[in-house]
Amino acid sequence: MHYRMFLLAALATLGGLANQSTPAQNSPGADTEFRALLADEWQNRMIIDPLYATQMGVRDYDDRLPQVTPADFQRRNHQYQDYARRLAAINRTALSVPNRVSYDVFDFEIHHRLALSAYETWRIPLTSDEGFHIEVMRMAVGVVMNTPKDYENYIARLHAIPAYFAQQQANMREGIKAGFTLPSAIMPGIIKVLDGQQYQSPDQTPFFEPFTRMPSTMDAARRTQLTGAGRAAIQSDVIPAYQRLRKFFTEEYLPAARQSVGASDLPQGRAYYEALVKFYTNLEVTPEQVHELGVKEVARIRAEMDAIMRQTGFQGDFPAFLQFLRTDPQFYARTPDELLKDASFIAKQIDGLLPGYFGKLPRMPYSVQPVPAELAPNYTGGRYSPAPIGGRTGGEFWVNTYDLPKRPLYSLTSLALHEAVPGHHLQISLGRELTDVPPFRLDFYSHAFGEGWGLYSEKLGEEMGLYKTPYDHFGRLSYEMWRACRLVVDTGMHALGWSRERALKYLADNTALSNQEVRTETDRYIANPGQALAYKMGELKLWELRAKAQHALGERFEVREFHDAVMANGSIPLPVLERQIDEYIAAAGGKSATH
Repeated sequence: MHYRMFLLAALATLGGLANQSTPAQNSPGADTEFRALLADEWQNRMIIDPLYATQMGVRDYDDRLPQVTPADFQRRNHQYQDYARRLAAINRTALSVPNRVSYDVFDFEIHHRLALSAYETWRIPLTSDEGFHIEVMRMAVGVVMNTPKDYENYIARLHAIPAYFAQQQANMREGIKAGFTLPSAIMPGIIKVLDGQQYQSPDQTPFFEPFTRMPSTMDAARRTQLTGAGRAAIQSDVIPAYQRLRKFFTEEYLPAARQSVGASDLPQGRAYYEALVKFYTNLEVTPEQVHELGVKEVARIRAEMDAIMRQTGFQGDFPAFLQFLRTDPQFYARTPDELLKDASFIAKQIDGLLPGYFGKLPRMPYSVQPVPAELAPNYTGGRYSPAPIGGRTGGEFWVNTYDLPKRPLYSLTSLALHEAVPGHHLQISLGRELTDVPPFRLDFYSHAFGEGWGLYSEKLGEEMGLYKTPYDHFGRLSYEMWRACRLVVDTGMHALGWSRERALKYLADNTALSNQEVRTETDRYIANPGQALAYKMGELKLWELRAKAQHALGERFEVREFHDAVMANGSIPLPVLERQIDEYIAAAGGKSATH
């Protein structure tokens, strides 16, 4: 592959990862010291982020929300520095083999927490489609609530929302003072979401949902009392908090939001974006190198798209073909249920093929669900929502049913492969089934590994025979082109001075994405610099590692064994994955590339 030499030259162990020397004899003292460090950090993490604690099955802090004042972030930064010092003092080569992997993952995490904390990113606590105002709306989804105490804790959280929002708004005011804000160009989409969060009565809100599933074993009078208390908390605290938040955005934040779109225009912006590029790609690369690779990938994929277009018999040029795909009714569902049923059918087809490509499959099931209505207008086409640890619901493959004429069916197979199986559901669920690993590993997410695997899974669908028509194949290529374009437009806007309009045009000209998706995606890249780079960069590395294994093993290569080796340690940084695959090659009888 033409990108192989680039990636081999670019890939280097990140600054925070330990030097990989020949392992020494295991030292029980080193393992004990390392476990103590991880236990201290985990306990502190639960206290810092009670919402995360609940999602991870730690229920000791269910009555509170995070504290997010500048002083809180300063204390956390001091703690991260202490963890980094303690970690550096541990002899990695004296650890047991499983703990060496955990050491490398934890080192990556702490290194990048410290690197990014220098830019006080807490001053922008939301993106175009995510943020604190959305997180709290879903804080009870899938969470088991059986006792009066569970509901009392939840009600306490409802009462805490005004103070939590006030802290976040104060942080954004600090961003306004320093010129560290979101761009005004993406504000309309965010305000549209806030408009959808302006409820008139408690029963209309997602916050009331837990009170509709109170256990019948609970005393009826107690249920009535708790339901009344919950309704009162939503009416008196939650609804007004969202009203004040919208007022803040429209009257205070929007007028002060910056006019530029690039992260490089922020204070210390160039260094900030370079740090984000390294974090999201796991590679020591510059924005310019990523941009150049993206341009080459766009050209390669475009040639394949042209070939597929000719297979369909279409007589016009490429822009006319894109217009045909965006407007012909045959490519769009007529009702939300039709779209969800098509997605479910595709997902079930994939389920039946998985044993041919994986030796180990997760126990956790998943369902197909619409993107929540309050998020859908400014949301991407689909996403995976993991099951809460210890909860009583499975994972969810979300499909956006908002504005159906903008949700093409020819991309649905790629979407299911990426977000459900063998993409994020399989990957995340297997990672959560790891045993004998520290708790933080069960939910650690390397974006380059995770999103790279999702994109790898889309192409794996070709081997699985899932793309039935030329239009399906074109849909896959359009999705791959979309991720290649991200390398170009993300670096273009955040490092090379591109305008939002230029990015919009580049996506519209090169992909079959609807105009709605082009807008929401571009705004997503503007609001979350660097994250969009993870997909293609991670996917290229995965195919490179597969080619390495196939070359080294020849006829002994077995795709199920390779995939199991990739999944063996859950989500891990790419340098750690490469060592893992070298070990798999050596164990399978090939020659390892590790020197």
